Amino acid sequence: MAFTAASSLSSKSLLLYPHQPLTPIFNSKPRHHKPILAIHAADPSKSSKSTDIATSSTTPVPIQWSLESWKSKKALQQPEYPDQIVLDSVLKTLESFPPIVFAGEARSLEDRLAEAAQGKAFLLQGGDFAESFKEFNANNIRDTFRLLLQMSVVLMFGGQMPVAKAGRMAGQFAMPRSDPFEERYGVKLPSYRGDNINGDAFEPLKGICHRRIRSNAESHPLES
Repeated sequence: MAFTAASSLSSKSLLLYPHQPLTPIFNSKPRHHKPILAIHAADPSKSSKSTDIATSSTTPVPIQWSLESWKSKKALQQPEYPDQIVLDSVLKTLESFPPIVFAGEARSLEDRLAEAAQGKAFLLQGGDFAESFKEFNANNIRDTFRLLLQMSVVLMFGGQMPVAKAGRMAGQFAMPRSDPFEERYGVKLPSYRGDNINGDAFEPLKGICHRRIRSNAESHPLES
């Protein structure tokens, strides 16, 4: 690229100034620079402090991860379970179930997402804002997968690159709400937060803990 730029500038200078000698753009004599051995601060007494401050601010503090570490984080939009004993029983039941997504599948998705971030693949993500127990049937699952596969084929041939398919499904049974309560005709009840918490009918909460077991059971066929 440098050779091309030099050639174009030389020809242009010959056309504009035909009687002047051509001046070389690059100096043929090598320049000798003194190597930089060290860089010192203006005040040596403050250099160690500034280094310590920079090191402490940039070095991440290691966090000891555990299965219970997520409970120490602040979480918003959480439902209020009326019976802690029933909730603990449901959580123990869920712990005995196999995972919806296995570790190998998660690592494979990370690799595909990395390819998409580098421009080597196209990311196609589809699904509902919130899934519903009422729409859980074989026809809806088949049509959703068919649509994603058809879209991926079109994108693959149109973009001439592989397509990483990700489904926003198999667990999208909850949604955030701006107001935790809803009032109708003078009656104030909890807002609909998704089938994982309560139903869409305007009625008091019931069976809120056991809904989590049903949502887990309906998520497995989508991942199989």
